[in-house]
Amino acid sequence: MYRSLVPVSALLFSMAILLVGQGLQNTLLPIRANLESYSALAIGGMGSAYFLGFLLGCVLGPYLVRRVGHIRTFAALAATASAAPLVHAIVLEPFTWSLLRMITGFCFAGLYMVIESWLNERATSTTRGGILATYNVVNLTALMGGQAIIAFINPEQFAVFAVASVLLSIALVPVSLTTSTQPAPIESVRLDVRRLWQVSPVGVISALAVGLANGSFWTLGPVFAAGQGFDVPGTALFMSVVILGGALLQWPLGHLSDRMDRRWVVLAGFAVAGMAGLYLFLAGSGNLGGAMQSHNSILAGGFFFGAFAMPTYAVAVAHLNDRLNENEFVTAASGLLLLYGLGSMIGPVVAAVMAQSLGISALFAFTCAVHVVTVVFVLYRMGMVRPVSFSRRGIYANVPRTSPEAAVLDPRADEGSESPAEHAVP
Repeated sequence: MYRSLVPVSALLFSMAILLVGQGLQNTLLPIRANLESYSALAIGGMGSAYFLGFLLGCVLGPYLVRRVGHIRTFAALAATASAAPLVHAIVLEPFTWSLLRMITGFCFAGLYMVIESWLNERATSTTRGGILATYNVVNLTALMGGQAIIAFINPEQFAVFAVASVLLSIALVPVSLTTSTQPAPIESVRLDVRRLWQVSPVGVISALAVGLANGSFWTLGPVFAAGQGFDVPGTALFMSVVILGGALLQWPLGHLSDRMDRRWVVLAGFAVAGMAGLYLFLAGSGNLGGAMQSHNSILAGGFFFGAFAMPTYAVAVAHLNDRLNENEFVTAASGLLLLYGLGSMIGPVVAAVMAQSLGISALFAFTCAVHVVTVVFVLYRMGMVRPVSFSRRGIYANVPRTSPEAAVLDPRADEGSESPAEHAVP
């Protein structure tokens, strides 16, 4: 295991630094926007702008890499992403922040794509699983590390934006100095919704639903916590608890899905996440008893929300994979990622509109509604279509939602072709 990680250690280190900066910005910007009295709609628009940029980065990033190469692309995108936090601190204006978030989303999609394509190039059929597992640990640990920084630096000071910028700049160093051979050019991504719907309507709706709910949470979750009286360290703790919940339940739910119809696990995930959302809405809006509205009880609600809302996407991908031909997996998984991004672009604005009328707790009324509708749809499909036989099913793997290239890192991708280039979405 150790030997398989040595060749990609520089890439994993770069990704860790990027994700610390990403986790820091994801929580910092809504907190600071709230302190600046930006409206919920303005903050929601920033979240939507980020995911619009992310989608554009997934589609256009491969063209940039083919034109100038992996290292130059990484350097250009990291430099641009590094400048964005500084401009956030200098220009305190909602429209400018939304534009900066769109640029940041584009940059991060391209940065993830470069690193993941490099990891794919260095991975073999025997090391791919270990690299993916390590990558997921790095992902979750770094995101939580970003929350820790917020707890120690005043979000009203320039210093915290400078720290975010420094992190993104430092991430350039390991990739720029790597002696690894650059991987093959990245192929373009195209979304074929018709084919995805033919294969698995549950997968399509689940990806959209996770995007709608989780994209809204990442955008407005810090504002919700602040609205419940959490200070800045408390808000960072709330976000960390949600991430921790998702991390702890990811593998148990995934392995449970290997032993039964995966749709039951998808159904349970959306159902419990819906109940957690309902609880947080009622607690946050003052409709529960005093003890049920304490900070500890809200943290507990956040833990259960994260534990079931975050892992459901990977189980839905596994369900989709069970119904695919071997050479279609990466194509479809990449398509689901774009559907997730589309949902994440729409969700924050819709949730923000509700928050404008009903208060910030309406964020979780929105996530609850999304989860309940999805539960009804999954039940409907389960009544119409029989489960896939165990003889045709693959093994669950947790693929991060960072770029389409992450799908190629999945060990199951080796079943259908021999090289990462052959996994490209047509």
